[in-house]
Amino acid sequence: MIARKFLYLIALARERHFGRAAEACHVSASTLSAAIRDIESELGVPIVERGQQYAGLTPEGERVLECARQMAVRAEGLRQELAQMQDGLAGRLRLGVIPTGLTAVATLTAAFARRHPLVNVEVLSMSTQQILAGLRGFELDGGIAYQESAGADLLAVPLWRENHVLLTPINGAFEGRDCVTWHEAAQIPLGLLTPNMHNRQTIDAVFASLGQKPRPTFETDSIISILAHVSAGHWASIVPRGVLDLIGIPAGTRVFDLRDPVVEWATGLLVLNREPRTPMVDALLNEARALGQGLQGHFRLT
Repeated sequence: MIARKFLYLIALARERHFGRAAEACHVSASTLSAAIRDIESELGVPIVERGQQYAGLTPEGERVLECARQMAVRAEGLRQELAQMQDGLAGRLRLGVIPTGLTAVATLTAAFARRHPLVNVEVLSMSTQQILAGLRGFELDGGIAYQESAGADLLAVPLWRENHVLLTPINGAFEGRDCVTWHEAAQIPLGLLTPNMHNRQTIDAVFASLGQKPRPTFETDSIISILAHVSAGHWASIVPRGVLDLIGIPAGTRVFDLRDPVVEWATGLLVLNREPRTPMVDALLNEARALGQGLQGHFRLT
């Protein structure tokens, strides 16, 4: 339904390497290179910057790539429609999720899987920028991220609003208290997500608004790694309360409300705001909208 050579081009743009793209497409590098040359001959324009190694696409190549991705999405949408007419929606749901949403998103994916048992669900931990690039490159069906990340080309469905809490080793400096101020949290050894993560950027912004600039001595792109390191007894961290609600408070740790200020973040499902949408994306949107109100009630913590 779409010429294979255009699928090779999509793989080349994604992998940025002829050998890796060929391996992903289960063909030889020479076969992939010949297909790219065939596109150039057919269209009469160079689409790949020439060099000893892959150096990117030409402006014409970027336009061809955009068209190829649209064709691939339409072809996949047709496959999904035909499958839906036979035995029900089938295929693979590709969902990119910010690290702080990896536990809470299970509520959405489990509900989706129950309604569409023939669909395989793939959940990938990604930064916000990776999610946005994946959506715009037609490599993801949806993304779970902070709603403020949504641009004009994206449709956002609110899922939950939650605040963050301070997680510390047990018997730490704040024992006997129920809450801690952001100013106090800035003075203790912190382990946080890496600076490229949107969650970390919002936390840094809160500290900056208070004139504080903590310097975390442990950074990771995994929320599970943060929980393990706090449990080990040296670091504290600032984490979404919803994560702890779903998987429990790690052994050897205590949770404190963060005050002065009380801050909420809104998280939602992001999809490309385009028509027509594939049946997979429509089904995901329907599930998110059905669950949204209940999830907001469960995770709205102040």
